[in-house]
Amino acid sequence: MKNFFLVLFISLSIFSLKAQVKSDSSLNPNKPKLVVGVVVDQMRYDYLSRFWNKYGEDGFKRLIKEGYNFKNNHFNYIPTYTAPGHTSIYTGTSPENHGIIGNAWYDKNESQFVYCTSDDSVESVGTKNAAGKMSPRRMMSTTVSDENRLFTEMRGKTIGIALKDRGAILPAGHTANAAYWFHGKDEGKFITSSYYMKDLPKWVKDFNKSGIVTSYMKPWNTLLNIEEYTESGADKNVFETGYVGQEFATFPYDLPKLQAENGQFDLLKETPYGNSITTDFAIAALNGENLGKDDYTDFLTVSFSSTDYIGHNFGVNSKEIEDAYLRLDLDLARLLKALDEKVGEGNYTLFLTADHGGGDVPSYLASVNIPSGYFDDAVFDERLKEFVKERFKEDDLIEMVSNSQIFFNYEAIENAKLDVEKLEKVIARFILQYPQVNNVFTRTQMQDSDFNNGAAALVQNGFNQKRSGDVILILEPATITYSKTGSTHGSGFSYDTHAPLLFFGKGIPHGATTKRSEVIDIAPTISALLGIEFPNSTTGIPLSTLLDN
Repeated sequence: MKNFFLVLFISLSIFSLKAQVKSDSSLNPNKPKLVVGVVVDQMRYDYLSRFWNKYGEDGFKRLIKEGYNFKNNHFNYIPTYTAPGHTSIYTGTSPENHGIIGNAWYDKNESQFVYCTSDDSVESVGTKNAAGKMSPRRMMSTTVSDENRLFTEMRGKTIGIALKDRGAILPAGHTANAAYWFHGKDEGKFITSSYYMKDLPKWVKDFNKSGIVTSYMKPWNTLLNIEEYTESGADKNVFETGYVGQEFATFPYDLPKLQAENGQFDLLKETPYGNSITTDFAIAALNGENLGKDDYTDFLTVSFSSTDYIGHNFGVNSKEIEDAYLRLDLDLARLLKALDEKVGEGNYTLFLTADHGGGDVPSYLASVNIPSGYFDDAVFDERLKEFVKERFKEDDLIEMVSNSQIFFNYEAIENAKLDVEKLEKVIARFILQYPQVNNVFTRTQMQDSDFNNGAAALVQNGFNQKRSGDVILILEPATITYSKTGSTHGSGFSYDTHAPLLFFGKGIPHGATTKRSEVIDIAPTISALLGIEFPNSTTGIPLSTLLDN
């Protein structure tokens, strides 16, 4: 009889366990085996529509025709740079909380500039160059990939890949199995740091030895006949920088001939071939890491960095940008095909967005009578310091001017027995009268007020109390601090904030919306899809228009 009750008890326990497993599964029937986050560096939303008729059916068009398109997706903070963009996407919050306020910034405690991922406590792996001395330690928040690792008791893998170190490291988070980035110069290979491992795995070494990278050191000409590139301006113009050693920034580009004067393998980063190399490496990672092969969701974060280098060099209206996106479309198609084959169509979820947009070259805009201009930082710094010295009879009250922020020397202010708020107001009033300045905000305003819209809200979302400066200025629309050729980004205007957001794959319905979304909504949306905790500083909200369908 005792044996009967023992068997009955065990049977009921197993039944209960099975029922619990079934119940848990039914809570999350759309959980994918792999989440793939794709960030296209410096991609404006209108690149989707502008080049639509030139795209093939298996890249951007497949994502839109089978997935969900958020047409009114924006960054909700200033500055719109690469490192804050990648971090905000994956943490679900803005620089106010995650602390990555720029690609580099002035550290008031260390009295020096710091790079977003620099870390002297780690060593390079895969190279003797210091390019590997990087980690995510300056990022203050967890990422959605971190939360997935925690949820799965570290069984779900995370691999980050990009040409740029910051594009690989920050999305992958603090707990990643690995982040790999490209070291050019005379090496041309993917590397990492001792933060993740002591030695590169065999599949990475094999890739680096394969000759794939070297095979791309070849001429760059247009994918299609250049006369077909009707969505961009004239090939020969005065608004592009080009490469050292070639007189005009016009197709074709003889990369083997140009490489010696343009950083050797670093030159590939400034061509569409850099994105192709990234795709090759991402596909190699699928195999090498067996991603999406078990019951624990894995993460693969991929950043396509070459579009940013090309945008800076040639501008958003160039033939080079058009060619870069037509070639990226083919690389996306290759990546999707590999995911279908290696993970299984319907077994993975992918999102695609950008880390920021990009503005037209101001000199081009001026040529067609659109207000625009260039702001001289050096002249501004000099005049500001002259004004402060004359007004307060002190010459060391300003410690640094960086990223459109003025940092005070608090020790000098205290010694001079000055009121900080008064200094803020006087400097802000001076800057607001300065040519080409549109708005000015002070630390006191950022700390004592709660802004819900407009430029002030964008600044506040990008303002970190410990790391940001004391007075922040915003330039007029289409006014930049940059060379007269090529273009940049960083503002809170729509050309820099409006970025694509596409979801595709398992658990994603087909559809589109013009309802506003923000990049900080991506991480909590993926978290809700997976049934895991949100990143610990999340301020975004899950996109109900996607999930509730």
